[in-house]
Amino acid sequence: MPDRSTARAGQAPTVADPRHLRNVVLIGCSGVGKTTLAESLALAAGAVNRPGRIADGNTVSDHEDIEHQQQRSVQLSLLPLEWNGIKVNLLDPPGHPDFAADLRAALHTADGAVFVVSATEPITAPTRALWRQCAAESIPRAIAVAKLDVARSSFEDILTACHDAFGLGPDTLRPLFLPVHQGDRPTGTVDLLTGRGYGEAGQEVDAGQAPGAGPARESLVEAISGQDDTLMERYLAGETLDTDALEAGLRREVLACALHPALPTTDSGIGAAELLDLITTAFPDPTERTRPGPDCDPDAPLAAQVVRVTSDAYVGRVSLLRIYAGTLHPDTHIHLTGPEHSGDHQEGDERVTGLTSPFGKLQRPVPHALAGDLVSAAKLTSARSGDTVHEPGHPVKLDGWTLPEPLLPIAVEAHSKADDDKLSQALNRLTAEDPALRLEQNPDTHQLVLWCTGEAHAEVVLDRLRGRHGVHVDTVEPRVALRETFGTAAAGHGRLVKQSGGHGQYAICELEVEPLPAGSGFEFQEHVVGGAVPKHFIPSVEKGVRAQLAKGVSTGHPLVDVRVTLTDGKAHSVDSSDSAFQAAAALALRDAAEHAVIRLLEPVAAVSVLLPDDYLGAVLGDLSARRGRVLGTETGGPGLTLLRAEVPELELARYPVDLRSLTHGTAEFSRAYLRHEPMPAALAARLADNDG
Repeated sequence: MPDRSTARAGQAPTVADPRHLRNVVLIGCSGVGKTTLAESLALAAGAVNRPGRIADGNTVSDHEDIEHQQQRSVQLSLLPLEWNGIKVNLLDPPGHPDFAADLRAALHTADGAVFVVSATEPITAPTRALWRQCAAESIPRAIAVAKLDVARSSFEDILTACHDAFGLGPDTLRPLFLPVHQGDRPTGTVDLLTGRGYGEAGQEVDAGQAPGAGPARESLVEAISGQDDTLMERYLAGETLDTDALEAGLRREVLACALHPALPTTDSGIGAAELLDLITTAFPDPTERTRPGPDCDPDAPLAAQVVRVTSDAYVGRVSLLRIYAGTLHPDTHIHLTGPEHSGDHQEGDERVTGLTSPFGKLQRPVPHALAGDLVSAAKLTSARSGDTVHEPGHPVKLDGWTLPEPLLPIAVEAHSKADDDKLSQALNRLTAEDPALRLEQNPDTHQLVLWCTGEAHAEVVLDRLRGRHGVHVDTVEPRVALRETFGTAAAGHGRLVKQSGGHGQYAICELEVEPLPAGSGFEFQEHVVGGAVPKHFIPSVEKGVRAQLAKGVSTGHPLVDVRVTLTDGKAHSVDSSDSAFQAAAALALRDAAEHAVIRLLEPVAAVSVLLPDDYLGAVLGDLSARRGRVLGTETGGPGLTLLRAEVPELELARYPVDLRSLTHGTAEFSRAYLRHEPMPAALAARLADNDG
């Protein structure tokens, strides 16, 4: 590997050639030590002058107070580092599944991935799923084993666990470095390509302190040489292969996703420099990106994409951009196009003012950003995550990424009149910044509902409302859109007679109401004989019935699936009016309800759950407890089951949280409104008592 070199803390690294760039995402679930590793990399590269801190005391990756409260990252961090003349854009997304939107954006943006696995924790199913996703997209990968200084497991045992968890074939996972121990504590590493050992402070150590280094080197060299006939012939002939040839072979195998190198790291920083060496020598530069997109040419027309949008207390909206082609300069006019699949697909022209390189809370000015790089632009008022950015007159379309569907409803109410005045604007800003947040003004329940990806996401959204926008809200129980219907046929009489001086009101209606099949809606008929109700008042009767249907007749929920027939009535030549017959019709409908069985209808959702076979029994039992009806199961992939069911929406309020707990975060589900159907009488009575 190359000699170690660092940049001065506080400077924003710049490059003049896309081949001197590396865009790498760190992948790992919460608690594996991913952010600690990112901070170690920043320290090793000289981007910070003490662990986790930049020269002025700002933190490397924490952005918000809630990150300290939750003890985890809640949004994507970018750490631009410089190592041996190469700029490394290190993307550190949150590991918690509630913030998968940032992870998917980072995966889409990066050209290579480092999977961080903990020596103290098993490899989780979501991590295995992300490995499969990277494999499907041919993203080069390496493995960093973290927390070796606090674990009892050996490095070799953890690599065996990775081999099994990721379903890797022979020779595809090989250690590139081995740990050197003093007692039970790792004190350095040995580079299997060069045979050199590195200690905690960068000093060389005796490579002989790493047991098994010889066989491990032979295995690594065989894996590197296997696809290169020339190298293999030299190796089989007993020739000593030079480091340059081995490094070139390693890079070829990594880019082809045929070899995934692994190395040990510790919380004290051992392995950080070695990982930077690996990234800069073996990972792809933007010109070698295999996924669809324009050629990485700095002289081509601009083609870029918005990776994320955040708010800064002093600057306002800040958009992080990945430049795929061209070079972006300040004071440039651009055109933004929203993803076609988004619900608010929009276009707009903007002007880029200044460009900055983000590093933790800092925004460091840069003169330009060329193809392959990542840069921040302030005050792009219409920019949203996933938007394509291009020059006016040079349209381009860049593929976006799939966002997680927010399935946890959080109903909120403004805490005060002052909060209510600011709430709408604050929520609009939050939804613009957070693509995983969906805002709904429910027309049936009249509640303001924030659809989140989980409880941690909801907590962050509410904290941002308070902290960033000064808006306080109260959370309330989300309601579902219940309905009423007639369970039996009935007749009703409505009489409105007021003739005490002046112009009076007079209308009498006789109605018959009968239930219709579910989903039929409302039908109105008239069988009036002899003009008892004048023709021009019949529409008034229907209008009055419809108004009462919307209000309901028993529990205050809309009345559906009935046929109402006007059979008789009376009118007065002077005192009858449109409003009088509307009122009489409403009275007649309510009177009919007094003589009928009124049933409460609840919405039912079609639910699909994709889960590992191991958890099928637990999920089936849970759905049964939720009054769910399982329609069937089918194979959803190797070791996976796709389960389809119908579940009352009343039972789904916390289902995302409970399903995650039941399946240890391994299941995915979707829901869609299906129909309304009668609620069990006991439950309907209990709800009526609670409403009362």
